[in-house]
Amino acid sequence: MSRRGVDIASVRQVLYQPEAIVPGRAGRVVVQARIPMGPAEKVYLVRVVVDVDRRPAEVVTVYRTTKFARYGSNP
Repeated sequence: MSRRGVDIASVRQVLYQPEAIVPGRAGRVVVQARIPMGPAEKVYLVRVVVDVDRRPAEVVTVYRTTKFARYGSNP
């Protein structure tokens, strides 16, 4: 997360208030939401990949992007 510039508060916000949950491969989903980040409050799409076939569910990776259309989210 730190390498990709996403803090834990942003990850929690996406997980608790998702804009979309996209199915991935078997047992995995991608949870995403638009989050303002940084000093200029630039809006990013934060995507959290979660293995849901485990108990408790486990976050696999997190990343942010500005390519909203690629992931089916309007800016």
